[in-house]
Amino acid sequence: MSAAATIAETTTHLEPLISDLGLILMTAGIAVLIFKKLKQPLVLGYLIAGFLAGTHFDFFPSVRDVKSVEVWAEIGVIILLFSLGLEFSFKKLMKVGGTASITAITQIITMVMMGFLVGKWMGWKQMDCIFLGVILSISSTTIILKTFDELGVKAQKFAGIVIGSLIVQDIIAILMMVLLSTVAVSQQFSGTELLISVLKLIFFLTIWFIGGIFFIPTLLKKAKHLLTDEMMLIISLALCLMMVILASNVGFSPALGAFIMGSIIAETTQAEQIEHLVKPVKDLFGAIFFVSVGMLIDPATLYEYAIPVMILTFITIFGQSISSTIGALISGQPLKQSIQTGMSLAQIGEFSFIIATLGMSMNVTSNFLYPVVVAVSAVTTFTTPFMVKMATPFSEFLERKLPRRWLKRIARYSANTQSIKSVSTWQIVLRAHLLQIVLHTIIITAIILLSSKFVLPLVADSQFGNATAALITLIIISPFLWALSLRRVAVKEVEILRQERKYNGPIMMMILFRIGLSIFYIGFLLNIFFSPVVAFFALIIAVGVYYFFPKQLHILYLKIENHFLKNLNDREIKKIKRRYASLTPWDGHMTTFQINKESNIAGKTLKTLRVREKMGINIAFIKRGEIMIKIPTKNERLFPGDEICVIGTDAQVKEFKTYLLRNEIEIPKNVEKAEIILQQLELDKEELIGKSISQSLIREKANGMVVGIERNGKRLLNPESDLILEKNDILWVVGDKKRMSELFKN
Repeated sequence: MSAAATIAETTTHLEPLISDLGLILMTAGIAVLIFKKLKQPLVLGYLIAGFLAGTHFDFFPSVRDVKSVEVWAEIGVIILLFSLGLEFSFKKLMKVGGTASITAITQIITMVMMGFLVGKWMGWKQMDCIFLGVILSISSTTIILKTFDELGVKAQKFAGIVIGSLIVQDIIAILMMVLLSTVAVSQQFSGTELLISVLKLIFFLTIWFIGGIFFIPTLLKKAKHLLTDEMMLIISLALCLMMVILASNVGFSPALGAFIMGSIIAETTQAEQIEHLVKPVKDLFGAIFFVSVGMLIDPATLYEYAIPVMILTFITIFGQSISSTIGALISGQPLKQSIQTGMSLAQIGEFSFIIATLGMSMNVTSNFLYPVVVAVSAVTTFTTPFMVKMATPFSEFLERKLPRRWLKRIARYSANTQSIKSVSTWQIVLRAHLLQIVLHTIIITAIILLSSKFVLPLVADSQFGNATAALITLIIISPFLWALSLRRVAVKEVEILRQERKYNGPIMMMILFRIGLSIFYIGFLLNIFFSPVVAFFALIIAVGVYYFFPKQLHILYLKIENHFLKNLNDREIKKIKRRYASLTPWDGHMTTFQINKESNIAGKTLKTLRVREKMGINIAFIKRGEIMIKIPTKNERLFPGDEICVIGTDAQVKEFKTYLLRNEIEIPKNVEKAEIILQQLELDKEELIGKSISQSLIREKANGMVVGIERNGKRLLNPESDLILEKNDILWVVGDKKRMSELFKN
């Protein structure tokens, strides 16, 4: 075949893919402009744009190759779930607390049952009803966060409960996707199969999370000086797709792998930078995904199922609102916040599409379910802002109409629930031992399975190779065996229980169980590589050797544990240091000097002295007798006897001190505390975003001066006044404490 013919064939093959992608992006772009102008959620615009660009309308350009669009949509799902994972963080789940968990679980259980029963009532088949219940139970993170941003309510207390509930919903949605896959394959409810699926999910989630946290943050930190933004983006997406392949190979959804990798990277110190770099990719493929969802809506199906759409919309809005409100009340929240929480969660969105897509791809749901779900999502997306706005007036209306004794009971229950937080000593001990057993059992099992799968086939015909492989595997798992069997946990609590003598028996049983489990694992490993008789004698030798080296194993395990905990907590520690440290990220600090009456710089303006340009020093205030000149302008003069407060690093302050010494200075022994402070502020005020530093009027309103900006992990000292401020910028501002707190308060 000639080169020209090959090129022609390739062009013919690529043309529908390129033209369809161009059509999708064009319709998405138009939707963005129109719905931004109308101040409506962009997701709704994408759905409608896809609906019009689908194959059902002749008077609009339509896609030609639906299969290629489905591929783009699958990539979109992966990138969306990866981005959700970046915002998720497993530690956020641990901090969510009972209120959000109870709210989310109450809502999900109620809506799954309600969706299943409504589906049965409408005469749908069982698998449609099961998928419908799950689809209606998951609220939309994207739509809610966008609505909160637009309405400016993100700082209110109920918003924290809503966001916490969404985190719980996301992880439960992932679990339900795995369970639905199992149910879809067997076409029936099998308790054993579901239990195996749950245990398999827990096993792999634990291994992926522990292994990911142990290796990936270390990799990113070691290579930090080599990684440009471009390389960081490529490596992040490569890690995402690697986990997608791994999840797919062990029988899970590719979306689960993307979500897990995002959650692992969310614990690294580069998480904000990666999230910023991935955002354009997420926006691109997210638009493609939502437009492709809209393309699958069949007008004829919507017309035929108009009544079910209306019924399910009603069920979603009122069912989710009421169930979430009840859940928040049960968790002990006041009536107003419970209603605000419930009415904010009254919609379905991206996870519902993904679950509906799962049903379609496995051919277990009817063709009408997908367009019906999308239609319900479109309507509830449109109603969400109005529900959030109406929540406060509606709660006030209820407070006026409900009997006074009901309101008193709700308030009393809320107060009592908030105060019940005690945990018994025995619960602490039991939880600590169970955590040791579960975690180390999973780690040891994973290492042994990996060894048997990948190492054993290589040495199957060699006794020496078997012995070497068994020894290496045993050495690798030895610190975890020590932790499983002999590591002391909850030491203070155990001592308290021993003094009471009430729990001596159960504590001893747990310790013996842990030791027995360790011996079992040694025997299990040796039995894989040797015959039972040889394995028995090897077990005795291994246990003996193991007994004589507890100290070394202890030290080795602590090194492994400390490395893991350091990686796990690095991002949080960095945030705490940045938030509460008196020093800036550039090790800058405030130092006060006094201008001597014989000083050569007395009488000169700050513009003439140019200390900022020469040494990087900023002058925070000038104290002249009883007068305090806060954030002086460049035209301000220095006079003899002035006390000046400067900001700079140790090296800059030292250089400035030398500079002043050459001009005769005197450092005061006692300096009064000034109201001028150096403070870190995260920029989230909409009226400041998109403006330059000078346009922000920070100097005029807060009598403050921006001395540094941290943006996407990068730091800029002494920014120019024409620098444009962006959302989530971290500003380092020196200025009047009271006026700054008034300017930046929510």
